[in-house]
Amino acid sequence: MAITREKKEQLVAELSELLSRSSVVVLSDYRGLTAAQMAELRNKLRPLGSRFTVAKNSLISRSLEESKLPSLGSMLEGPTALSFIFGEFREPLHELKAIAKDTELLNIKGGLLGERVLSADDVQVLMDLPTADVLRAQLLSGMQSPVSGLIGLLDSALRGLLYALSARADQMGEASA
Repeated sequence: MAITREKKEQLVAELSELLSRSSVVVLSDYRGLTAAQMAELRNKLRPLGSRFTVAKNSLISRSLEESKLPSLGSMLEGPTALSFIFGEFREPLHELKAIAKDTELLNIKGGLLGERVLSADDVQVLMDLPTADVLRAQLLSGMQSPVSGLIGLLDSALRGLLYALSARADQMGEASA
């Protein structure tokens, strides 16, 4: 059944609005996913501030033009699902990666980071970034390492001085006896 012109315009407007609000958009090929798996994916992404939707490539292309975003070219071939990520993107991308790995059916085509077009490899790099907590821990560890090294150096110098003074005191005690 054909979609009416009004419905197409409404879908393009909705996609344009989602594109303008999202920090990252991931395009994927969803062939082979069952309706239940897609519903599960939607349910896992929704609480993370994301939305998973399927749209016709022509409507996606038109909404990109309306939003003044770059064309995605060959990424818009075959069935295309869009994952709109609003705000923090690490957790939703980790979830997408886990689902793609579990099902082996969700193939990442590429995406958008703001106005920058991302290849599938670029999206994979984003998916592999550690979480904010891990990055904070690495930063603190890096900042703590030189300080603890300095403390160890000062401690060993003081310990050496104490051993030298103790040895000298022993020497003087033997000499007076």
